Amino acid sequence: MMFLCCWALVAFIPVTFSTNAGVQVKLTEKGLEYGRQIGMASLQQKLKSIKIPDQSGTEKVHPIGKVKYSLSSMNIVKVELPKSAVGLVAGSGVTLSISNAFISLHGNWRVKYLRIIKDSGSFDLNVNDLTISTTISVKSDATGRPEVSSSSCSATVGSTHIKFHGGASWLYNLFKSFIDKALRKEMEKQLCPLVANGVSDMNHYLKTLNVLAQVDEYAEIEYSMVSSPTISNVSIDLSLKGEFYNIRKHVEPPFSPAAFSLPAQVSNMLYIGVSAFTTNSAAFVYNNAGALSLYITDDMIPKSSPFRLNTRTFGVFVPEIAKRFPGLMMKMLVKTAKDPIITFEPNNVTIRAVGMVTAYAIQPNATLTPLFILNVETSISAQVFITEMRLAGSLTLNKMNMTLETSYVGEFQVKSLDSIFQFVLKVIVIPRVNAELAKGYPLPTIGKMKMVNAQLQVLKDYVLIGTDVVFAG
Repeated sequence: MMFLCCWALVAFIPVTFSTNAGVQVKLTEKGLEYGRQIGMASLQQKLKSIKIPDQSGTEKVHPIGKVKYSLSSMNIVKVELPKSAVGLVAGSGVTLSISNAFISLHGNWRVKYLRIIKDSGSFDLNVNDLTISTTISVKSDATGRPEVSSSSCSATVGSTHIKFHGGASWLYNLFKSFIDKALRKEMEKQLCPLVANGVSDMNHYLKTLNVLAQVDEYAEIEYSMVSSPTISNVSIDLSLKGEFYNIRKHVEPPFSPAAFSLPAQVSNMLYIGVSAFTTNSAAFVYNNAGALSLYITDDMIPKSSPFRLNTRTFGVFVPEIAKRFPGLMMKMLVKTAKDPIITFEPNNVTIRAVGMVTAYAIQPNATLTPLFILNVETSISAQVFITEMRLAGSLTLNKMNMTLETSYVGEFQVKSLDSIFQFVLKVIVIPRVNAELAKGYPLPTIGKMKMVNAQLQVLKDYVLIGTDVVFAG
């Protein structure tokens, strides 16, 4: 029932503002069918908790006269829900219907007649052709998360059959039609409240929707809805904010999400589209948090490399460095000068990053003396992949262009340092970035949802994930 309710909620969530989404989610009929299967197992258990109160009364039975009777200790023995269906109503929501359901219960009877004669025994009641139809509404709770309730429900019992055992069972059979009617009404009265309780129980699971998910020490991502869901006959389309924020202070980036929509694919249960806006909002957050900077020292360079981070090595290309600072180790600061820009094209993710490299000589007293500052423009290719319920990536350097911003050691040919800085980026900087990107960031999820046979495509301006899902536990 949990997964079904999670899907049903989207048709009724009130939205107070509208803007373009950073992330789009599509729930298909195949996904709803999976939710129905889970929901029926949960609802079946819920119906087993039906409690029929004790029944008593007096009936005139020919030729005995007045008979006092009571039915007690009635418990559900079996529940079967052989036929059920969920449906999408365009522009409206999700419906759930159950038909041909069967419930059996067992109880005790007691009777008194002719003033002094008493008898007792047991009975079995079968409830046949039971039907339930319900719709589910959702509102926001105080925390902005969805809260579900049953907005309408109808339940009918097609027929009942009661059989008495032991004692003067023949006597009960004389007026069982009266008892059938009473028990049928009581059963119908119980069904919709139980369905409503089952729907309300889902609020515990809905509170696990990661509306605000922490990524790391710098960032979190928001997945609140930015507009009302679009309900068609084949899917429910959700528009989520999909924006990274600094974990300490939410600041909007100097750009907005562009409108985009998912393709008309319905072969998977779930589709998630992550736009370039989402990834660029991450670049904005990390750059402004100062996370896109790295000090490089000689101990970070493989020992097998002939290149060392010292004035002797750099003196080969810039003689003034070795002349003025002989025998000193060096340190470099690599950092972005502006927000990197991520672009999605079909089957291609590229990043344009503009940075600065400041080289220092490390004096014997550990103070740093600046040697030069370079402007660096890079073009980087990215591979995007899924790891569990997270979107991750890895980078590869395509090309690099450097210009001299400032020199404290006189003029020199920047081109001569190309091989050194290509090495620094490929061997030191990018592997460290990739180690962080491999951790990924959380995708929108509810509870212990897992992807099955997920497929990822890079399309124009967004990444599309198509997947089936399962719920664990």
